[in-house]
Amino acid sequence: MQMFTNRRKFLQAGFLSSAVVIMSGCDVFSITTTRDTIKVLQNDLFPKAAELGIDTADYITIILHHSRITKEDKTFLKNGVKWINEEAVRLHQQSYTQLSALERKHLLKIIAKTEWGAAYIDTMMRYIFEAMLGDPIYGGNNNEAGWKWLAFEGGTPRPKKAYL
Repeated sequence: MQMFTNRRKFLQAGFLSSAVVIMSGCDVFSITTTRDTIKVLQNDLFPKAAELGIDTADYITIILHHSRITKEDKTFLKNGVKWINEEAVRLHQQSYTQLSALERKHLLKIIAKTEWGAAYIDTMMRYIFEAMLGDPIYGGNNNEAGWKWLAFEGGTPRPKKAYL
């Protein structure tokens, strides 16, 4: 069980389980969680990670608490979830996680043509590959599954603890 030394750390830790309220005009349209959206999005972008048993959404949790990730980058990750859900509501009247696979693919093609969408997809892909191919000590690449998939042997010497 993780202990929190202050209110701020507690609130930060709850980010991925917190609700995202999706508005349509002035009305609440839907509520989803950030973690659910990221999990579905990352599976849509690169399903091989899930096939290998690598939970890239868990890795994003680590990223969002990492001291070396800038506040701006963390805000961009959070805002992207909101923007994707707003686009889903605008185009399909449902949150991203409620769309069919075909509707999500269509949505991703549309947002990839926007500046924010292309940047967000690029950012998510980088984190997916970090989760899949980094040393397992950093919280991804469970059981070296990404390395085994690529028939890669990790570098030596291996880190003994995570560099945070």
